[in-house]
Amino acid sequence: MSQDKQMKAVSPLLQRVINISSIVGGVGSLIFCIWAYQAGILQSKETLSAFIQQAGIWGPPLFIFLQILQTVVPIIPGALTSVAGVFIYGHIIGTIYNYIGIVIGCAIIFYLVRLYGAAFVQSVVSKRTYDKYIDWLDKGNRFDRFFIFMMIWPISPADFLCMLAALTKMSFKRYMTIIILTKPFTLVVYTYGLTYIIDFFWQML
Repeated sequence: MSQDKQMKAVSPLLQRVINISSIVGGVGSLIFCIWAYQAGILQSKETLSAFIQQAGIWGPPLFIFLQILQTVVPIIPGALTSVAGVFIYGHIIGTIYNYIGIVIGCAIIFYLVRLYGAAFVQSVVSKRTYDKYIDWLDKGNRFDRFFIFMMIWPISPADFLCMLAALTKMSFKRYMTIIILTKPFTLVVYTYGLTYIIDFFWQML
């Protein structure tokens, strides 16, 4: 039996849920940012941290779960959650929480794509993005090198490329090894760069 026949079909209901969740998440994030700014929560890193710390011991696990969720289904921009983690918990602890959530999310992505195939990928990303990178599946070992490079590159479409990797013959062990080894570097560069930019604008307010 071929691999394609073993894959489950993505139901129209699941596709609608994914699409609606992405829209709701994006709109909800925008509304929250506007509300938080007007409420003074976004005045500084300290006010944002104080707001989230109200969740007490549930704060870290909830944040990690949110990071897992946004990695699997793009309901919230990844940049927003990653930077928020650093602002709320500090550079070291925040990066660790980001790392845990993203690594778990990447593992789930791989499993879902291996289970549902290209149909799942197409239900999550735009056709333009899918068509732009899908030809890499025909490049054999070159895809592995491309994947490693893009996982290191801070501004790559990492979540989508993780899905793409699951469509190749790459083993789960090799895939997770790449994720585990490259994500710390990417997170540090990405979050430090963005937090520096946001700090600059915060000081101007």
